[in-house]
Amino acid sequence: MTNKDIINIFKLTSKILELHDANPFKVRAFTSIVFTIENTSVNLNELTEEQLLDVDGIKKGMASKIKEICDTGSFTELNELLADTPAGVIEMLDIKGIGPKKIKILWRELGIVDTKTLLKACQDDEISKVKGFGAKTQTTIIEGLLFAEEQIGKYRYADIIDFAETFKKTISNLSTVESIALTGQVARCLEIVDILQVTLSTKNFTATSAEIASIDNLNIDEKNSGPFVVRGNTIEPEVNFEIKLTTSEAFERESLVNASSPAHLAFSPDGNDSLLKSFRKETGKNATELYQAVNMHFMPPEVREGQLESKYLLSETPPELLKFEDLKGSLHNHCTYSDGKNTLEEMAVHCRDLGYEYLGISDHSVTAFYASGLNEDRVAQQQKEIDELNIKLAPFKIFKGIESDILADGSLDYSNEVLDSFDFIVSSIHANLNMDIEKATTRLLKAVENPYTTILGHMTGRLLLKRDGYPIDHKMVIDACAANNVIIEINASPWRLDIDWRYIDYALSKGVMLSINPDAHEVRGYGDMYFGTLAGRKGGLTKDMTLNTMSLEEITTYFEKRKSGVAITA
Repeated sequence: MTNKDIINIFKLTSKILELHDANPFKVRAFTSIVFTIENTSVNLNELTEEQLLDVDGIKKGMASKIKEICDTGSFTELNELLADTPAGVIEMLDIKGIGPKKIKILWRELGIVDTKTLLKACQDDEISKVKGFGAKTQTTIIEGLLFAEEQIGKYRYADIIDFAETFKKTISNLSTVESIALTGQVARCLEIVDILQVTLSTKNFTATSAEIASIDNLNIDEKNSGPFVVRGNTIEPEVNFEIKLTTSEAFERESLVNASSPAHLAFSPDGNDSLLKSFRKETGKNATELYQAVNMHFMPPEVREGQLESKYLLSETPPELLKFEDLKGSLHNHCTYSDGKNTLEEMAVHCRDLGYEYLGISDHSVTAFYASGLNEDRVAQQQKEIDELNIKLAPFKIFKGIESDILADGSLDYSNEVLDSFDFIVSSIHANLNMDIEKATTRLLKAVENPYTTILGHMTGRLLLKRDGYPIDHKMVIDACAANNVIIEINASPWRLDIDWRYIDYALSKGVMLSINPDAHEVRGYGDMYFGTLAGRKGGLTKDMTLNTMSLEEITTYFEKRKSGVAITA
């Protein structure tokens, strides 16, 4: 049980209490404990009830609830609330744009107890007539419900990859399986996965299919399965799967084909046969030999998306894709000065101990009051501590950064004097996200044109499977970054992976560098740079076009030149 799990349980409790008209002080107690846990770096699961009382902000009543959660996964009061609340009403709490107060009206006054009934009522224009709702809220509910419906059965890559490996291992242990490979979306490291696919070789297709059908945790879809494929879904977690069977002679070829997108397989190196047709003519060759047979360099699975094929023709020099171990430092990170869970020193020491040469701290700026954004006095306090730590931790270095909010008009939220005190600035949008493409693009363009913007943070503000990003003209923003020497962040959080990898090749073609930024709010967050690296590779990102592959000396020089206004070319 992680602190995040405990936080989510208490957040749910506070929402359900509101549904039941609980005493406001009681509701506030649960929102307060959420804030307390969010601001501690202590792993609560490792503490006894007595030790929990030593954590600032945790009193006896909450300590016993936390201990019960850690032991059982829930606590008595929440269980009672859940028993008294229809499951569909609980589900409605996840609808974007409406809170417990409105959901209480839908439940108590209109008798709506599930999302299906709510959607129909909205589509019949009934909700807009309810006091306190209106047409705008009704539209928001419809959009939220339809978006949530579209996400059913989908998983973020980082959330499913371990299960995918376990799934593969389970199949590989069957007595009739000779060789096996993860293929499909997981092999291509897609940011969203809605089906697990493996390809295996066997001498006895019927026996292997029967063995697969006998595995616990699998539901077999017999209607859509056949001699060469077994389809169905796993039970826990519930995710669709596809197991493709082939012979040992064809295994290498079929693994390549099944780990490639339709767009990749449709590519024609010579303008005649597609890759799929050409590959099907070959037997007994490995993946490298199959590509060589069509006059191409080997393409890693993650780039088989129909975008970069022409760069892998034998007449071209293929890009040497970025590797995780190429990264020399971590930029865009938060500590307890704003909404991080670890102190500045803890973040720095852990970064150093991971083998990195430098850390870029970039806590939230003054406008982000909800995240304890830094006012000018706290900026000065943090920068003083950075100076002290840089002496203590040398040769490791902490760069003074900030994640400055891009305001509604595109300006940054500090004076030029304060902005000038930082080594680098990540400029990001966090508020007023409901924009059309013209407004969002214009807002970003003004921020990019600000001479203090070093890095453009999470370009569209998307949260995968949670919300779409605001619409922007990607090419126009990228062109502006090229003209103003602004680096684009690949926000490596598996929830973001923003900029979308599909636009990376265009950025590279314009000479725009990228930075693999974890947006880490605790020391464990540094590991997310691995997922950012995968996203970068999908777009063809190379080491020389990645900011944080620079050595400490190189990036120090880069920031100094950037601040002095010296033109820098990638």
